[in-house]
This record gives sequence, C-alpha cells and structure tokens, in this order.
Amino acid sequence: MSGRETVLIVEDDSTARRMYRTALGFAGFDIIEAEDGLSALRLLDQYPVDVVVLDLMLPTLSGLAVQQEISANAHTRNIRVIIVTGSTINLDDIDVSCILRKPISPDRLIDAVRNCLGNAARVAT
Repeated sequence: MSGRETVLIVEDDSTARRMYRTALGFAGFDIIEAEDGLSALRLLDQYPVDVVVLDLMLPTLSGLAVQQEISANAHTRNIRVIIVTGSTINLDDIDVSCILRKPISPDRLIDAVRNCLGNAARVAT
C-alpha cells in the first residue's frame, strides 16, 4: 500500500463496486474490494483499512453481521464504517460513521469517506 488511506468496498453489485472503486481511486484512496461479507472479514484480517464502505444486502454474511463483527473485534473496532443501502429499514441504532441511501453519486460517496476520515462522529446524510 502507498501510505494513503485505504478503503474496503464491500458490495456484491459489480457495477456499483466498479463505480465506488473508480470514484474513490480518482479521489486518491487505495482500494480493496470484497463482494460478500465473509471475504470482507478475511480482508480486514489481512490489510490495514481506514474506512469500510459496506452494503447491507450481501451474500454469505449480511452487512449488518459484518458491521457487528467489526465493532466487536478489538483489532477492527476503530475502523469507520459507511453503510450504503437501498433498504428502507431503520438504521438509527447501528453504530456506524455514516449511512448513505442508494442511489448515490460518486461525489457524495467521496464526501462521505472524507468526512468520516476527518471526523470520528457520525455524519448525517
């Protein structure tokens, strides 16, 4: 890795994942990707990550389960998590840095990642 902030994108939709990767890469972030929850947790064990962009609806292990694992693990609990979802479920009680409702623009995603890195508090969107 290059010393820049690293973002783990966890998204099963390849088109959305590609858009996130392209936008955040052009914005100067290092990117790693997972298309399901189990792969995301494996990558978190292998790489230092600053922010996780996490879809809720994932195969093998849901985004909520991934977020709970991140929060419960001493090694990962300080990683900021941005939930990106098309779901309308109430997420007020979830301990994450930011919640974005799909569809999102590349600029909105970049702003959310930058805000999360600059501010430990939850970002309202």
